[in-house]
Amino acid sequence: MSNVSPGGPPMAASPLTRAVLEIDEYASGLGWDQPARLFALVDTAQLRAQEPGLAAQLGLDEPDEADAAAPLTPVEQDEIPSGTPLDEFLGTIAWPDAVAGCALTVERLMLPPSAETSVPEGLDEAGLAAWVAAHPDRQEVRMTVAVLRDGARESALRLREKDSPTEVLTGADLVPGLAEALSATFEV
Repeated sequence: MSNVSPGGPPMAASPLTRAVLEIDEYASGLGWDQPARLFALVDTAQLRAQEPGLAAQLGLDEPDEADAAAPLTPVEQDEIPSGTPLDEFLGTIAWPDAVAGCALTVERLMLPPSAETSVPEGLDEAGLAAWVAAHPDRQEVRMTVAVLRDGARESALRLREKDSPTEVLTGADLVPGLAEALSATFEV
């Protein structure tokens, strides 16, 4: 679990973890049943120097002590086209050099490992999705996954039934497939 100071924002060790928790908190404020959201992660000081207009729009026009605590600024990108599979969409992305990393927040249904033995055979993707959605042990989860160009990764998972900042699980390898897909957006 992440460390959370009473009455304050999450305390995290790395800039990437702080960025992931900031995005998780933002997504939490929007509520559940939201579409996937993509973010560019940019160096805050560099953003202020190279794009002062954008920095001002984001409330980052004046350097302050928060810069040291949050050197990465998440910048939400255009909405992901509905109906486009996420893996196909991610395959179309190329980031400019100014982007240090990227993050994605997405909601999914999960089943406990014990449910794997009861999956009916012969289901297509739509059938499997319907089966999971109807399963009594399903859990709704919001996953926020971030990667940097240098290969660093971080993830945050929040269960709908435990929707609290003190119940957010963080770790570098919680959603490895999605982290790989995001890392591939930086390959030349």
